[in-house]
Amino acid sequence: MVDQNKILKKEYTDWLRRKKKSNGQPYSEGTVMQYVSALSTSPAKLSNIELETTNVFEIADASQYGNMRKAMEQAENFDLVNERTGNKAFQYSLVYYEDFLREREIRLGSETASSQQSEQSITAAGDLVVHSSNNQMLDKNIILYGPPGTGKTYHTVLYAVSIIEGEPLNVILQEAEAGGYDQIKGRFEAYKANGQVVFTTFHQSYGYEEFIEGIKPRIVSEEKTDSEIGEVAYEIVAGVFKRFCVAAEKPIVQTSNDYGIRKEPTIWKVSLGGSKENPVKRDCFNNNRIRIGWDSYGETLNEETDYSQYGGKMILSRFMNEMRNGDIVLVLYDEETIDAIGVVTGDYEWLEEMDDYKRSRNVTWLVKDIRENIMELNDNTVMTLGSVYRLNRITLSDVLSILQKQKTGHVNSVIQKNNKNYVFIIDEINRGNISKIFGELITLIEPTKRMGMPEEIMLKLPYSQELFGVPSNVYLLATMNTADRSIARLDTALRRRFSFAEMMPDPGCLASIEINGKLLNLPKMLETINRRIEALYDREHTVGHAYFFELYKDPTLEKLGHLFEHTIIPLLQEYFYDNYEKIRLVLSDNNKPESEQFIVLNKVNVNELFGNFGDLDLEDTFTYKINHAAFSQIDSYRKIYDHNSFE
Repeated sequence: MVDQNKILKKEYTDWLRRKKKSNGQPYSEGTVMQYVSALSTSPAKLSNIELETTNVFEIADASQYGNMRKAMEQAENFDLVNERTGNKAFQYSLVYYEDFLREREIRLGSETASSQQSEQSITAAGDLVVHSSNNQMLDKNIILYGPPGTGKTYHTVLYAVSIIEGEPLNVILQEAEAGGYDQIKGRFEAYKANGQVVFTTFHQSYGYEEFIEGIKPRIVSEEKTDSEIGEVAYEIVAGVFKRFCVAAEKPIVQTSNDYGIRKEPTIWKVSLGGSKENPVKRDCFNNNRIRIGWDSYGETLNEETDYSQYGGKMILSRFMNEMRNGDIVLVLYDEETIDAIGVVTGDYEWLEEMDDYKRSRNVTWLVKDIRENIMELNDNTVMTLGSVYRLNRITLSDVLSILQKQKTGHVNSVIQKNNKNYVFIIDEINRGNISKIFGELITLIEPTKRMGMPEEIMLKLPYSQELFGVPSNVYLLATMNTADRSIARLDTALRRRFSFAEMMPDPGCLASIEINGKLLNLPKMLETINRRIEALYDREHTVGHAYFFELYKDPTLEKLGHLFEHTIIPLLQEYFYDNYEKIRLVLSDNNKPESEQFIVLNKVNVNELFGNFGDLDLEDTFTYKINHAAFSQIDSYRKIYDHNSFE
């Protein structure tokens, strides 16, 4: 269970990352982690004082903590403990934690007062998700980081469901720990199928073209008549993140509505009898329809129709066949302006009674006789007099904004702004070339630069030349394996724009198991292994608790042996670059009889091996061999954490 102390520890860590030094510069990641580590471990080392707890992150009240800090500073060995943390990290962190708690109380008090009437999960600023039940916040961009096997991918499911449902994270975590993870995972999969969650994995060859957009080849097929069949053509293809953002920003159309608008309508430009005011347009406005010409071809068109004299083949195909009921039409007034918006509600029909412009389709007019300049929405491109074509640059959101300006409030009940939350999950974010993948997007993902925010930024993409921004309802959730790369080595521009949630091995998640009538203390074994790794290497290359969960389904020596032989020892080999002496120390093989050692040390007698080797100066050396028999002995594992008690 993720307790309040873990939440406070993360919030304090993020607070330190935002804190500025006297010269205006932020603290380095190394300094931040030094302060957090000092505050986590040093209180337990103080002597001759009584503390209600040595875990300061259990204290959320600033006044209560202030009294506790004064007591710690009076400890007789305070100066020694402080000195050992380096650069007085303990002393400074004690003070900073009190500052953090007081700022937190002011912020929470202000938020509580301003949101008593609201149960919504998104603030007006759109910067953070605020949960009204306990004011817990989740940032727009989060990286879950830690060693392998600490449940980072597992937690992306919980974080994503928390964000989408607007529930406090600790509520979702408690539901999972109470046995409800399968239900949460089911909801996660439903959101994924609905398009609110997308999952991708970064790797060395992943690039901008896959993420945002790129030019890709395709083979011309039979239905493509503009090129010879079999030729290679090129097209601009949106990447996975761009498609996700477009979907998140797209307004929601009510499935059943009086206007007949379909869920994902195409936006068409139509000319009714030309530009400006004219009789054909006035007839269409009065009789709820749109009309185009080319009457000389007759009512029915087929493959034998000859378009060589008057043209219009593509326009007629769009109007009669491609335009669908529920699509939206914008009516040309002049090359920059429209004067009506309508919804197509009828199939193509031939109006015999009309003198000209006999081809017609019924529409429901949402607004008419307006003057709305759409040049900017259309990427500063003028509209042509062509009767019918798609307005690919104009979105349903743009149409909604025009309708809202025209005060057609009744349409808002049909076309509504998308207020759902969307979560884009990036697994192994540190394995990709961030500068190459994100490009100019690195600025757009900042919460204050999102669409609709006061500092909104829209950039023109290099291939499509479309304006693009990141919607405020999009959340980036990434995982990072610190065994591959530490936070300190992460791209600086990315690090500034993400908050970080540390996920370290937690032996407390495990419990002892009985194998062949003998008790194996899994928590103590994992804790001992990781303490040794931290001493020989660092904390970022420890072993995660999640590796051991399968033992509860199958608590056998065979399962345990398979785990160590094929997962734990290969992981240690990777960590220590095949330095088997250190691996032996981690597994306590130096304290076991040879039969119980996972890695056996063998001395090589060079004289015996090489015989007479002349003037070469060779000394006896050592080789190491994995002892497969040890994996089937329970004491090989028990003696990892206590080599004296199981003789």
